Amino acid sequence: MRLRVVSARNEIANLNPNEKTVHLAFRASNVDFLNLMQRCPRLRMIQVPPSYRKTMSNAIQVFLDMQGIELLEGDVWGHRKDLDEYFTIEDATLEEIRSLAASGASMDEVANQIQKKSRISPELIKYIAKSRVVA
Repeated sequence: MRLRVVSARNEIANLNPNEKTVHLAFRASNVDFLNLMQRCPRLRMIQVPPSYRKTMSNAIQVFLDMQGIELLEGDVWGHRKDLDEYFTIEDATLEEIRSLAASGASMDEVANQIQKKSRISPELIKYIAKSRVVA
């Protein structure tokens, strides 16, 4: 699974329209979210850093919910945008998340176990566990 890391609002216009998962590494305004949704109509998930999530308006959260887009809180630890524009979650990690979820473990248990091994946010782990993400 790959998350497209967007570091600045001017990058939104250059995104591939087929992007489904995006991490916004800048403090996005409501207009930025709307531009992102227009540019990427297949968008299913947006991740923002925890400090940014606290300052976001509830209106954009409601609008994203209406569009079927999940808004997650989390960081992309250790990612270097100058090397790759995508943050990649390894197939082995995805399989481990799926197998733990299928074994009947609660979402919190899955998130705790995976977070010990990889630097993925708990909300992203839960999103992967409950969705049918294709690697």
